[in-house]
This record gives sequence, C-alpha cells and structure tokens, in this order.
Amino acid sequence: MIEQSAVLGVVSVALGMVLSPGPNMMYLVSRSTSQGRRAGIISLAGVAAGFLVYLVGANLGLAVLFSAVPELLTVIRIAGAGYLLWLAWKTLKPGGVSVFATREVPPDPPGRLFVMGLMTNLLNPKIALLYISIIPQFINLGRGDILLQGAILGCIQIAVALLVNLSIVLAAGGIAGFLSARPSWLRTQRIAMGSLLAVLAVTLAFT
Repeated sequence: MIEQSAVLGVVSVALGMVLSPGPNMMYLVSRSTSQGRRAGIISLAGVAAGFLVYLVGANLGLAVLFSAVPELLTVIRIAGAGYLLWLAWKTLKPGGVSVFATREVPPDPPGRLFVMGLMTNLLNPKIALLYISIIPQFINLGRGDILLQGAILGCIQIAVALLVNLSIVLAAGGIAGFLSARPSWLRTQRIAMGSLLAVLAVTLAFT
C-alpha cells in the first residue's frame, strides 16, 4: 500500500526537521544538559504523546478532506516546500544560535517535565505543519485506504523523531560541552542542517 519512495521521503523529511533547531530539540537538550538524562527521557515521553495527538487528529480530518477534494494535495505540497525553505533560512541566517549552545533552566519534577514536553510539541508550529502540509503529500490516492496510509507514514515519522531525539538526550551533555568549546563546529552544525532542509524543500516542490 505504501510506496518505497513515500517511506524514504517521510524518513528524509523527518530527519531534516528533527535535526534542525526547534522548540522540541531546544527543550530536550536544555533539560538533558541541566537536569540529567532521566529528565530528558521523561520530557521526550511527553513529546511522544504530543506526536500521537497530532497523528490521530490530522489523519481523521485529512482522510475525509482529501477524498472530497484531491486537488488540495498540490496546494499542500507547495505550502510544505515553502515551510521547509523558511525553516532552512531560520537555521542558516546570520546570527542564528545552535540548539547545542549551553543554557541554564530551573529543575522541574517528573510530572511537569512530561507535561512541558507534551505542550512544547502540541504548540510547536513545525509539527503542526508537518502533519498538515508535508506528510499528506506522500499519500497516494490510488493506493488504497487514505487513513491507513496517513497513520503508517505518521508512525514512521514518529519513530524517526523519537530515535533521533533519544540519541540527542543521551548524548546532549557531551555534545554541548564538546561544541561549546568549538564555535566553528556549532556553525557547521547549523549550516549542514539548514542546507539539508533547503534541498528537501526544492525536491518536494518539484517532485
């Protein structure tokens, strides 16, 4: 039902977005570096819950909408590509700050860490537009159940995001310490992620 190109496309977009600076990564890194790995993992559980909320809500609505107006996929494809270009600019623009730049935050109990992770994700415009404007363009109306396709592609995105974020949480302290002493490496990280997002945007726009 799901084409291999769609799977690869969602994996590429998910990697580009999860590795670019954004509210989720900044929150997870700040918690992991200031309060330890356990706090980062609890916060990540809240982020995961937020992904599930978007997955269910977006797919239930989009399944009905795309069946009624399939032309919307073209509009969504262009909007999604434009949003990726905007993220690329935010990452590459002069004066941008790497997500691994060290910052201090006050400690919070486990319940608050989970809720803050959840709310950070739910209020993250990058995730909202990911499910509304980007993932749906990989749905093929001629390959069966739209709702199931959206659910599978969404689960692929969640798996990629959680695996990458978990790796970042576990390594955040070491990475932040390493990069803080090497400003040029922080700049390289921003340039690499911003360039990847730009390439993905152009690819999506003309595919």
